[in-house]
Amino acid sequence: MSASKDEVKQPSSDVPLETEPRTSSEDATTVVFIDPEKEKATVRKFDRYVLPQFVIIQVLSYLDRTNIGNARIFGFEEDLNFKGNDFANLTSLFYVTYVIFEIPWVLAVKKYGANSVIAIAIIAWSVVVIGTGFIHNYTQAVVLRLILGFTEAGIFPALSFLISTIYPRESQGKRIAVLYGSTALAGAFGGLIAYAIQLMGDRLGLEAWRWLFIIEGAISIVFGLTCWATLPRSSEEAWFLKEDEKKLMKDRRARDIAYTGSDEFSWSYVWMAFTDTMVWAAALSLFCAGVPLFGFGTFLPTIIKGLGFESLQVNYLTIPVYVTGCLILAAVTFTSDRLKKRAAIAVCVPLIVITGYAIPIGTPVAGAGFFAMFLCSGVAWVSNNIKPDHKRSAALPFFVSIANISGVVSGQVYPSSSSPRYILGNAVSLSMEFLAGCGIVVIYFILRRRNQIKAKQRDDGVTDNGEKGDKSLDFEYIL
Repeated sequence: MSASKDEVKQPSSDVPLETEPRTSSEDATTVVFIDPEKEKATVRKFDRYVLPQFVIIQVLSYLDRTNIGNARIFGFEEDLNFKGNDFANLTSLFYVTYVIFEIPWVLAVKKYGANSVIAIAIIAWSVVVIGTGFIHNYTQAVVLRLILGFTEAGIFPALSFLISTIYPRESQGKRIAVLYGSTALAGAFGGLIAYAIQLMGDRLGLEAWRWLFIIEGAISIVFGLTCWATLPRSSEEAWFLKEDEKKLMKDRRARDIAYTGSDEFSWSYVWMAFTDTMVWAAALSLFCAGVPLFGFGTFLPTIIKGLGFESLQVNYLTIPVYVTGCLILAAVTFTSDRLKKRAAIAVCVPLIVITGYAIPIGTPVAGAGFFAMFLCSGVAWVSNNIKPDHKRSAALPFFVSIANISGVVSGQVYPSSSSPRYILGNAVSLSMEFLAGCGIVVIYFILRRRNQIKAKQRDDGVTDNGEKGDKSLDFEYIL
């Protein structure tokens, strides 16, 4: 049968093109179709203009959060007269406000646009970091650390959410992996910058650790001002798109409404996120993985120093560790995309990290312990399986918020009393990584079971199972 003027046969593509009816004011129904080659060309523009900015934002965020670990090697604790477990407490307190304000920041991105909200966040946290270079006691450090947690809270979940609105489901994993990879890249840059500043020494009456905060904060504030002009408000209003490309992005939303959902906000979507078993399973799994992740990021210089290396060596020795982490992540991501087995690959990652922590627990040899740090450096799957956008914009920061509570725990598992080998912290990190692997298995079986139930319903002729969002009959989970 030939297509009418209101209906055109949808071209084939290796990118799934779902069609959904779109109703006009006269209630006429048309079928949305998009040239797949033009769609790919449009998406590639986001890779050129937006993704590099996302990487830089993530690098700066991680640098400005974890530079306290490098500052510790410079004499940060001694100059501020820290006592007992003060440094660990300071590390933990950051995550209190970080967890509380993640969801509001991401919902603000959805409502007010990425360019203004993210730029405000970057500028705000940069001012806090610069201010840290001028503190004189523990109380001042606590106040600024809490404010820093508030200002950085929404960055990673907001960037993850934006990626989920720009890219097709099948290609989101690589972009999210780029964000994780930029964290490892930030660690390498952080070690390099810290080493250079340590060599610079005291200048203008300020200690080297103060210059670390001032210089890194100044870099961030300049980039934050730039982001205000260069980040798009949304994927459909990007400044670098031509009018026909903007229309394509809007048409794609109509086409993909089975995945993204409508633009109309309802608190029911937030409730859907909070009551989804899969979201809670992901949150608990990420919580377990977060303990070694956050502990590693902040305490790596301390751990390396505890292995017997000199202070001046510590900061540059962190660089190859993070570079190795980037390479491991790239290999894992490539294998996951090639095999199309997200869960199977994801469950292998904790095994690498477990091995890494087992080595310094089992041997006091400095060389072996340093080698283990390479192994330790090694969400997109979950974000792929949440619909619609409003549920995803609440679910992503929600389960990341639960996961980030682990930052409070990680700050306490490397107490000064356990130096120099920090066996307690490494043992806790190993155990939590094992539980994270178990959580991945649980998520896999939850999603597989849901797909099986939907498949049976379709085989039985059911056209509507009465569910909304990703639980609806027309949505299939990626495994």
